[in-house]
Amino acid sequence: MKNKNKKLPPAYVAETKDTRFAGTFEVLVPVPGRNKPHRAASQFETQHAAEGWLHSDEGKETVAEILRDAEKNG
Repeated sequence: MKNKNKKLPPAYVAETKDTRFAGTFEVLVPVPGRNKPHRAASQFETQHAAEGWLHSDEGKETVAEILRDAEKNG
């Protein structure tokens, strides 16, 4: 039997599903033990802006903090 490493995907940018913010993008972080990913930041006007935030120092620290909190509360 193959041994598959179950690893969560990295944080990603997706179009906002909330119709009040149609046409905007948000950063989502998959969290262990949670069905829905955690929303890391508010809406961004463009996908490029969201990706820029995600790869910035602030974005990286926010994602790391979300994962630390999930691990602590997990």
